[in-house]
Amino acid sequence: MTAEIIDGHKHAQILLDNVAGELDRLSCTPGLAVVLVGDDPASHIYVRSKIRMARKLGLRGETKILPGGVTEDELLSVIATLNAQADIDGILVQLPLPAHIDTLRIMAAVDPAKDVDGLHALNAGRLLHGADSLVPCTPLGCLKLIKSMVSDLTGYHAVVIGSSNIVGKPMAALLLEERATVTQAHIHTRDTQFICRGADILVSAVGKPGLVRGDWIKPRAIVIDVGTARVARPEGGYDLRGDVAFDEAVQIAGAVTPVPKGVGPMTIACLMANTVKAAKARLARLH
Repeated sequence: MTAEIIDGHKHAQILLDNVAGELDRLSCTPGLAVVLVGDDPASHIYVRSKIRMARKLGLRGETKILPGGVTEDELLSVIATLNAQADIDGILVQLPLPAHIDTLRIMAAVDPAKDVDGLHALNAGRLLHGADSLVPCTPLGCLKLIKSMVSDLTGYHAVVIGSSNIVGKPMAALLLEERATVTQAHIHTRDTQFICRGADILVSAVGKPGLVRGDWIKPRAIVIDVGTARVARPEGGYDLRGDVAFDEAVQIAGAVTPVPKGVGPMTIACLMANTVKAAKARLARLH
């Protein structure tokens, strides 16, 4: 028996259809601004995808492209301007930032009400407290994919490999809020293979191709592969590979996300949902 392949595009479209319905009922057109620093090709591709989807849905999408040598104060000034713009509901600063920029300081400068990436400390704290907040898009998308397989996660053992502020930590918090029992593994964890073999739900967000082998996976487990890395082909070009050895995983798992076409589409769909959520909250404050 082979695992069910979780179609990220299909589930993203379901979410986008719901977002489109909410947009039809709004009295304004929400605005999303993406700030991009430098000329990293992958970042430019990601940003174009986000803005393209925003405009396709009917959102106002704009990109602020800054040179790689921009100073921290100049970047903070751009964010302050966007914070003050009434027609901008969501602000996303594309990561990673150049090494000379203090990422935490930049995240802290974004208005928490416009923080559609969910990375401001206030939103992170609200998530840990189980309060309503803007949640980081990738872990939110992962949770939606998991719940498309199992609606009630009470008592399930979930293992999250990775402890970043972007995916690992908020992923663990979301799973805890769903009443799962959560184990968080990271680079210093011992016996990671053994820990993973007990997981009903396994989420890997490391970016190391093929890290999770078939014999790491509990039979019938739900496996969510967040990792994405470019692997060069001998003949030139590259392939996108995830953390999970996919061909092995499908022989063991109950359900698994592919790379690409798994978590990626859900990340963008959740960004659109967060932008509309931020716009609705702004309108509610005005009334």
